[in-house]
Amino acid sequence: MKYEWRKQDKNIYLPKNNPELIEIPSMNFFMLEGKGNPNDDAFSEAVGVIYSLSYAIKMMPKKGIVPEGYFDYTIFPLEGVWDLEEEARGEEILNKDKLIYTLMIRQPSFVTKELAETAINITKKNKPHHLLENVKFESCGDGLSVQMMHIGKYDEEPASFDFMEKYCNTNNLIRKEKTHREIYISDFRKTDPEKLKTVLRFKVERKLNSI
Repeated sequence: MKYEWRKQDKNIYLPKNNPELIEIPSMNFFMLEGKGNPNDDAFSEAVGVIYSLSYAIKMMPKKGIVPEGYFDYTIFPLEGVWDLEEEARGEEILNKDKLIYTLMIRQPSFVTKELAETAINITKKNKPHHLLENVKFESCGDGLSVQMMHIGKYDEEPASFDFMEKYCNTNNLIRKEKTHREIYISDFRKTDPEKLKTVLRFKVERKLNSI
């Protein structure tokens, strides 16, 4: 049976548009770090590289390579962990040129480090790009987190984050760090900006006086 994240992982990728508490387990990802404005060409190139690796894994059986434990699946959505350079944190207006990001796409459970390396080598041969040298394959999990579905423009996300912060304040939760994760459920190239769906998530911990 085909593994489809929209069905099997609804709690992770399709939350309600209200904040909720969730435990995110460790998962495997191709990752690529970068910095700068997400509207620049460099960001688009990084996205393309991450996707090319994900498709390399997906298409291996058609190339005569059948990984142990392989099962058919839908490629997972693009994710990004976002931060700001230190000097830009206090500015009232977000300076997108000072953004720091890690782009990533989750990989199925059968993907090992060796298989990931094979995919990188295949992609270097078929679709060479200098950013392939910077790609990492690692496991990570957000653990206890607050998340919600943001519907609308990316520039309107601060309103949703304020909503999430209020949820934390009323539920004895503290945000652990300034970084946050975004999961892009919609294809921004084909979707009306007002209808974009983006999962917003940040790590939290319970206040010491909470039960």
